[in-house]
Amino acid sequence: MYPPEIFRGTLVRLLEVLGRLGVRCHLTGGVASVAYGEPRMTQDIDLVVDNAAISRCLPAFMEAVSGAGFLFDSNAVRSAVAEHGAFQLFDEAEALKVDVYPRELIPGELGRSVMLEVFEGVSIPCVSRADAAASKLVWAALGSHKSRRDLRRMHHAMGEADRREVRRLAEVLGHAELLGEILTEADEISG
Repeated sequence: MYPPEIFRGTLVRLLEVLGRLGVRCHLTGGVASVAYGEPRMTQDIDLVVDNAAISRCLPAFMEAVSGAGFLFDSNAVRSAVAEHGAFQLFDEAEALKVDVYPRELIPGELGRSVMLEVFEGVSIPCVSRADAAASKLVWAALGSHKSRRDLRRMHHAMGEADRREVRRLAEVLGHAELLGEILTEADEISG
């Protein structure tokens, strides 16, 4: 587990490549959670990228990330983009992993990205707070107990506008009942 600052160089180089190629993206996962003021350690960077854009420039993308010092399995990248799955990049210089998701888990999430100062002096497109919570809801529906706890904590710290948006997204995703269930659960007692 690493403090988020360790990812600064890796993330800046990767975002530079994506920006040059015109691929919309945003940060999600643990580093985005820290940007929203939820202190935590994380093991990697999670990045959502526009599937249509990366599909159009896939050979140039692979050449550019290779030139920027990232290792990857080109067949895994092609397959993940074609199947809207996920692939990994490994920053050889920093020995850090980036999980890249060439798809939106929450419909329209890339269009709702927000710019946040993730590192001092570095603003990065990030998943919106409501979309981050909705993604936790999706993972909770798949059985993640950690996502249930994360969702409760995120919801508690949100303003009313974000809470309304989470309820709307829960309806769209077919998880409104699950959202209500999760929000009424008590957190585990730690001891």
